[in-house]
Amino acid sequence: MTAALIACAHGTRFEEGRVVVRELLEVLRATAPAGVEVYEAYVDVHGPYVTDVVAQARRRTDDIVIVPLLLSTGYHTEVDLVEAADGLPVAPALGPHPLLAEILADRVRATGAGPDDTVVLAAAGSTRPGAVVDVERMAQLMTDAGIDGPIVTAYAAASEPRIPDAVHAARGAGHRTVAASYVLAPGHFSRVIEKADADLTSAPIGADPRLAEIVWERWGQARRASAEQEPARG
Repeated sequence: MTAALIACAHGTRFEEGRVVVRELLEVLRATAPAGVEVYEAYVDVHGPYVTDVVAQARRRTDDIVIVPLLLSTGYHTEVDLVEAADGLPVAPALGPHPLLAEILADRVRATGAGPDDTVVLAAAGSTRPGAVVDVERMAQLMTDAGIDGPIVTAYAAASEPRIPDAVHAARGAGHRTVAASYVLAPGHFSRVIEKADADLTSAPIGADPRLAEIVWERWGQARRASAEQEPARG
């Protein structure tokens, strides 16, 4: 092995969510460049915890990049993973990204949504201001991906507006509502979204092969940036 990708998800107590993450890891391993090993890691809830995985990978190679399997900037990407990396490069979150917008648009269309429906882009939420910026950018990218109707952003926690409030506001304006589940896998936040009383609710993103393209893009960019900084540290 010459290099390592540590794919770090949040972690969940819901088994169906863990299944999705493991499926995505298998896609990553099937699409990995030659000589690159994919490590499974989690930042919260359950192991293998990212700090332990970093120590394990360092026994094999110095060429390591952590890629968050997280959709937006947040405390985990800006603090927890940086601390766990201990100097290793940490790639940005998966979103915003045009391919992610395409996946979301496909999930919305699969609900039977029409061009006059209001799409509520339903994200987990974060206390970090960058997370709101990321979600708003994803809404713009979904329009670019072919969603014709209005798109509003809303959150399950930490940020405003909350998802039920956005749904009720759209319905009050006379629009059918579609909650676009901006979560990776079934779990706590997908259940919050399902309970928001939207007329239609899309499935979570899941282990879509296009996610692997984003992960490897993030890995390559972070790896190249780290290599370019090496002379300055020498």
